[in-house]
Amino acid sequence: MTGNSLSRRRFLKTSAVGGAATAATALAAPAVLAQTPLTIKMQSSWPASDIWMDFARQYIERVEKMSGGRLKFELLPAGAVVGAFQVMDGVHDGVIDAAHTVPAYWYGKHKGASLFGTGPVFGGSATTMLAWFHQGGGKELYRELTQDVLGLNVVGFFGFPMPAQPFGWFKNPVEKAADVQGFKYRTVGLAADVMQQMGMSVAQLPGGEIVPAMERGVIDAFEFNNPSSDLRFGSQDVSKHYMLSSYHQASETFEFIFNKDVYDDLDDDLKAIVEYGVEAASTANTASAMDNYSADLQKLQNEHGVTVHRTPKEILDVQLKAWDAVIPTLEADPFLKKVLDSQRAWVERVTFYELMNAADLQLAYDHYFPGKLKL
Repeated sequence: MTGNSLSRRRFLKTSAVGGAATAATALAAPAVLAQTPLTIKMQSSWPASDIWMDFARQYIERVEKMSGGRLKFELLPAGAVVGAFQVMDGVHDGVIDAAHTVPAYWYGKHKGASLFGTGPVFGGSATTMLAWFHQGGGKELYRELTQDVLGLNVVGFFGFPMPAQPFGWFKNPVEKAADVQGFKYRTVGLAADVMQQMGMSVAQLPGGEIVPAMERGVIDAFEFNNPSSDLRFGSQDVSKHYMLSSYHQASETFEFIFNKDVYDDLDDDLKAIVEYGVEAASTANTASAMDNYSADLQKLQNEHGVTVHRTPKEILDVQLKAWDAVIPTLEADPFLKKVLDSQRAWVERVTFYELMNAADLQLAYDHYFPGKLKL
């Protein structure tokens, strides 16, 4: 938030205690000043053209409208002020007021960050894990990690349960786990540990650097997140084999972080709008993702000659075994074990209900669109 905005708010709060004798002459100026919006500088971790910038705008539009114009956002793409992986530092330091990102982008500070977005897949979906954040103790553990363990001057909220991320883009189809041995592969967060366990070497790159790295031969294969982003990146220009379904990042969500001083300085109703605007945007983001991701997947197939594959079960089994090897190394840290224990207990209870209660959607799809789904 701009310095002028902060000082204006302090002036307004202080001036409210002025004496009655000056009230008549003081009324006009504060009334005018109160209408001036507070501007929040938010940087994302995404290139300007990425669909996730559109998702960030959905949040901003809702917050600005709900605030009656009292809040305004200046949304900036990755690199405008700090690098894509440095937005947490930027918010903590006050270089930017807020960020739209994912926790895997700052897991270099603490591997616990990745547990809030790209952790082990015990069987829960992204919706399951977002519910864990809100109802299963995740919010409190996130506050403990950011503020107590790391001493970061931030407040964070989570929204948009992302569909499971594709295994990614390959120059040739991958049919068994041995096919990826020695690959140089792009991913982020704890997924890097999993892929290394599978015999790959990993480059952790922000979205805008992925395709150029593939063109230069720095990497052999990569994933980012979804068909729309991949299409906009130009992934189809460097690979024609797109493998969907994976356990490496199956339950990620967006992270909305705010400098704590900036957040604390807001009036209570604006704090609520900033927080619950994430929930409103989460619904809007989900609807937009279902529309765009599915349409762009068809565009990749029909207009760009991309062959879409379902990742073979053998590879998915090996991914789970890789997680089995990674999890004990994480549990050596008491905080990480506390988070993992919390997630396991939540998934064991909640996903039992989800799976027992779920309709067989594949059976219904095959009934109405026979032969369309080839797994």
